[in-house]
Amino acid sequence: MSATESVHLAGWHFDPSFELVRGGPTLRERLATAAERVDVRLLAWAGAPLPLFSPSRSTVREQRRELVRGTRIRMALDSIERPMHCHHEKLAVIDGRVAYVGGIDLTRLAGDRLDRPGHPARPGIGWHDAALRIEGPLVGDVAAHLALRWREVTGEPLPAGTSPVRAGSITAQFVRTVPNGVYGALPRGDFRILEAYVRALRSAETLVYLESQFLWSSELVGILADKLRHPPSDEFHVVVLLPARPNNGADDTRGQLGELVAADRDGRFLACTLYQPGRENQVYVHAKVAVVDDRWLAIGSANLNEHSLFNDTEACVITCDEELARGTRIALWREHLERDDPSFETWVERAHDDEYDQLRLLPHISRRTRRFLGPINGLLVDG
Repeated sequence: MSATESVHLAGWHFDPSFELVRGGPTLRERLATAAERVDVRLLAWAGAPLPLFSPSRSTVREQRRELVRGTRIRMALDSIERPMHCHHEKLAVIDGRVAYVGGIDLTRLAGDRLDRPGHPARPGIGWHDAALRIEGPLVGDVAAHLALRWREVTGEPLPAGTSPVRAGSITAQFVRTVPNGVYGALPRGDFRILEAYVRALRSAETLVYLESQFLWSSELVGILADKLRHPPSDEFHVVVLLPARPNNGADDTRGQLGELVAADRDGRFLACTLYQPGRENQVYVHAKVAVVDDRWLAIGSANLNEHSLFNDTEACVITCDEELARGTRIALWREHLERDDPSFETWVERAHDDEYDQLRLLPHISRRTRRFLGPINGLLVDG
């Protein structure tokens, strides 16, 4: 609402009736108001070509008409995709000065995303998500990527905002997944999210902490399994936080987690999930966060599956700022464990404590559970 030049958004899905604040103006109302004084443009996935999947193309077209009707909002639908895949990134660039990169969509589709870090009990599922707010030169990289996609879809240049100025001391990098053969400007694609994760996991010495909606990338699971078989240090542990009941891909994730359980010979691996306190309703883990050795941090839209690492468009920010990496991990662990001095031992204690129902072991994981289904299904379904 404080934008003075432009509001540019890219996302998987935009719901015109979505409330950014409970009981407040809808997304359409907020953007329509902003569009009276600044350039407002949205770039959304065009939807699934087959109505068996959601959102369908007809639904997205109808919601686009509803969102732009009677306003100065411009909205383009990106249908340039690989078959059975989508545009999954979630980006915002305001005035070319501030950017957001993360996992949250401005929609009510698939769940109520309005939640708080404590995840208080409420009807239906809770929601856990994460995003980075960026100022400084890195905003220019996010804006350039959004401009490239807008130009590929519409044939028009995206107006540039104010040139970002230095805003802090943290060094970070914008990385993305763009499939090859999709956009003319990137015929060979861009797979730096996968490259960044592979380098970070291979270098891990003491800790890998992952929050993700899915975990069935055979490339990444293979690295983790090798680390568990041959621990690089006595302190080495792997902690993953996943949804108890993902919207899809549950068997893929279970299969790959079976690989990790089988590789774990001395209790270094833990897979957990979140629930609302005092209720049986899950907290849907939709965040995409990774911390390695408290020296490497990634936050973005990419899940740890072949869709996000090879076939969908995705965006992440990574940094080797140790203070930010450790601070983010500690903040998340304090949130999930409700302890001031969280540790791996605290995770084990909380996960096995029947009286602490906010954090639980991820169900249906064993050395025999669908061990090979994940790798096979990931190969066939994810391409």
